[in-house]
Amino acid sequence: MHTLRRIRAEFILLFLICGPIVGQAPSHSQVASTASSDPALTVTGAVDKPLSLSLTDLQHLPRATVKALNSHEGKEEVYEGVLLAELLKEAGIPQGEKLRGAMMATYLLAQGSDGYRVVLALAEADYSFQDSQILVADTINGQPIGSGAGPLRLVMPHDLRPGRWVRMLQSIKVVNVPK
Repeated sequence: MHTLRRIRAEFILLFLICGPIVGQAPSHSQVASTASSDPALTVTGAVDKPLSLSLTDLQHLPRATVKALNSHEGKEEVYEGVLLAELLKEAGIPQGEKLRGAMMATYLLAQGSDGYRVVLALAEADYSFQDSQILVADTINGQPIGSGAGPLRLVMPHDLRPGRWVRMLQSIKVVNVPK
């Protein structure tokens, strides 16, 4: 029985890799469409509208530019992307005067594809509490963020250290703290 499962799993894997006819590799368009349909960023959790956004989707949202001192690199960098507040708005998160009460105990868990995670209070991303300019960046100094740090990076330009910056950002989860 165990051997049958292994053979079946190997056949499925072979089918996925090689295409419907053994010996026929997937076409370039099949590979490209699969890669481009993968979300670059998801916004999930306690949201009205979960988001699964491609890089193209992000480029069609309102854009912002921030300058930040990267103490690891010892230089000022210019990042462009979408403000985190804009993404939260798209996901239906209350903002401004509507952000109060139990929502004040809500936090965001941002995670990179390398497993690095950081937490920030929802109010930190809200314009009515502070001008944090937290950015989901896709470019640095006018160039796409390289594969070692991108394609997306969470940039918190007003933090004194970049410890909460998340390279290879892939998800943001909104979490309500239970009573």
